[in-house]
Amino acid sequence: MTTWQEKRDRYVPRGVGNGNRAIASHGKGATLYDEEENAFIDFAGAIGVMNVGHSHPKVVDAAKKQIDKMTHPGFNVIMYDGYIELAERLSTITPGNVDKKTLLLNSGAEAIENAVKIARKATRRQAIVTFSRGFHGRTNMTMAMTGKVKPYKSGFGPFAPEVYHAPFPYMFRKPEAQSDDAYVQSVINDFDLFLKTEVAPEEVACVVMEPIQGEGGFIIPPKAFVEHVAKRCQEHGILLVADEIQTGFARTGAWFASEHFGIEPDLMTLSKSLAAGFPLSAVVGKAEFMDAADPGELGGTFSGNPVACQAALAVLEIVEEETLTERAERVGEQFETKVRTWEEQFSFVRGFRRLGAMAAFEIVQEDGKTPDAEKTASILKEANASGLLLLSSGVHSNVIRFLAPLVITDEELEKGLNILDDVLNKQ
Repeated sequence: MTTWQEKRDRYVPRGVGNGNRAIASHGKGATLYDEEENAFIDFAGAIGVMNVGHSHPKVVDAAKKQIDKMTHPGFNVIMYDGYIELAERLSTITPGNVDKKTLLLNSGAEAIENAVKIARKATRRQAIVTFSRGFHGRTNMTMAMTGKVKPYKSGFGPFAPEVYHAPFPYMFRKPEAQSDDAYVQSVINDFDLFLKTEVAPEEVACVVMEPIQGEGGFIIPPKAFVEHVAKRCQEHGILLVADEIQTGFARTGAWFASEHFGIEPDLMTLSKSLAAGFPLSAVVGKAEFMDAADPGELGGTFSGNPVACQAALAVLEIVEEETLTERAERVGEQFETKVRTWEEQFSFVRGFRRLGAMAAFEIVQEDGKTPDAEKTASILKEANASGLLLLSSGVHSNVIRFLAPLVITDEELEKGLNILDDVLNKQ
């Protein structure tokens, strides 16, 4: 009998990665099960998609009710209330006490592409600034904006032009002889120099920044750096776009990571945990910029699917009712307590950082700094074989990141941490 794994190898391209070769059958909360009822504690959350957990009853109920009514009439053809209601909610809860509007789309990369379109239309400028190690997607434009070559960009060029990569601080990898303050100031100075040597600010339509870099390694920038970038954008009429695709919807202990830095972006891109696994994304922004495009210039066939919209509305209710922003902080604290123990116990565990439940640490060699991608891969392989779904990140593929559903129970969290503890002890 042909197995699903054999069929996958026969019919699915090699380029689609699989961190775990089991076949998921069903899931609830922070646990997934395969066909033989083997349990997997989920520290990956479909790469940050499942903040409210797998098959949350409210999400399932909302989706089922919508499917019974209609699946998709196409918002560009005839309107429906779910799209409008979600646009209102997102325009209200995102940072900034100004008039905002919301465009609904399908994926994170699509949201980024449309944010670029809107920024170019609103400013009548072409250049786009992103940051080293940033990740924004796998389409042609978003590959150009992404700051990691393999596996995202190698062999897929040429890429979209007029995209420039600015320096981004990385506190764990700053020069040892340099103080924190001196390092932050040096990166701020480098950003200002970048606007003189790489692209003139009056030619820049937007700066696209992840408040915390996701695929880049869960790198949390100093507040002073983020504030400085926002200040420069304001001075030069550059739109500041916050890519909150991975950081949004309570992951960092706030609705959106931008709140931690005290910034109010001109545009925000949202996706992943927005709709608990249904394909949905959004660009939310100041009305004056969102209205720059003419009718028909924005949208798409499946954009803002009504089933996904109802799932998203349920997600927003869950985040509020279950106080997931507070839960994220408590989960992050428990994770930090365990990792701090590992840092004392294992010389290869270093560089812990977190904001809320968005947490990570690095696997390094004996010198305490050199990335160890090989050992990281070994840890991931063993963890997945032991019933823990775990992901890496970072340009050196040596960062272990934590993206468990925020509804994870204390029992599930402890079980997952114990599995990882056993794996680390075997290294």
